[in-house]
Amino acid sequence: MKAMRTAGLAVAALCSLGSPGAYSAENYPTKPLRFVVPFPPGGGTDILARLLGERLGERLGVQVVVDNRPGAGTNIGTEIVARAQPDGHTLLMGSIGVATNPSLYKNMRFDPVRDLQPISLVAIAPSILVTHPSVPAKTPQDLVSLLKARPGRINYGSFGAGSGAHLVAEYFKLVTGTDIVHVPYKGGGPGIVALLGGEVQMVFASLLPVISHVKAQRLVPIGLAAARRSQALPQVITFKEAGIAFEAGPWFGVLVPAKTPRSIVQRLNVEIEGILQLDDVKTRIAREGVDVVGGTPAQFADFIAAEARRWAEVVKKADIRVE
Repeated sequence: MKAMRTAGLAVAALCSLGSPGAYSAENYPTKPLRFVVPFPPGGGTDILARLLGERLGERLGVQVVVDNRPGAGTNIGTEIVARAQPDGHTLLMGSIGVATNPSLYKNMRFDPVRDLQPISLVAIAPSILVTHPSVPAKTPQDLVSLLKARPGRINYGSFGAGSGAHLVAEYFKLVTGTDIVHVPYKGGGPGIVALLGGEVQMVFASLLPVISHVKAQRLVPIGLAAARRSQALPQVITFKEAGIAFEAGPWFGVLVPAKTPRSIVQRLNVEIEGILQLDDVKTRIAREGVDVVGGTPAQFADFIAAEARRWAEVVKKADIRVE
């Protein structure tokens, strides 16, 4: 009986080591961190993840490995994190899909709200409409006139069905009463390459993946979906200035699996907040046309909930369906 009790205690101890409560910030981290990006390399989410991951690794004293896992409208990469061990060693650079996918996909195998824990909203970037130089329109008003004159004959690229670029474009169609054909790609990198090659005529993107192409005059900036102009591209007018009530944009934030201990959540939040306050990081992000945000896990959770409500209306009105 004594041997059985001893064995039972040993099993219980092993089980407790595998439970979420067993993890704490006292000896965290114990191994390299895996930073999952649910897009291919080259897009805005990937750029920010690599910048943040490098600094996070320096502060935590471990390597941070960026793992690009695109597909299924970000659901593949997001599910990897949702089902990972809740020990703080697997992170997600999340984007708008965290808030919108429950409205877009009927048979999701996980629930972002239930299965993910927000850490910090990193940045928000207004969408910019860029076109291939072959498109004759160069202003928002001229482009809308062109689209109305050629309904269904001009294509726009997105970073996947249900992606932020897709939703913003459909919102634009609702606001302007235009008809543009959707061509989805498997992420920001491939979508921008397709635009540069003339496979599609226009793309709504954050400034991150397109700003260098705009400055090199490989892409034409039509308008910014923001309340004010960007310091990174001050010559680009807003749609508001052009008399079009259209504001929208992607956002980027860090999340971990649900049930990650509060102490680790707080540690990650403190480190990320510290990184976002560094002058060189703020300068680098601002140069890319992105606004640094930061904040608490609770604030990020509230932001995601508000975004979910907002875009659910767009999904419904535009009758967006994703298989």
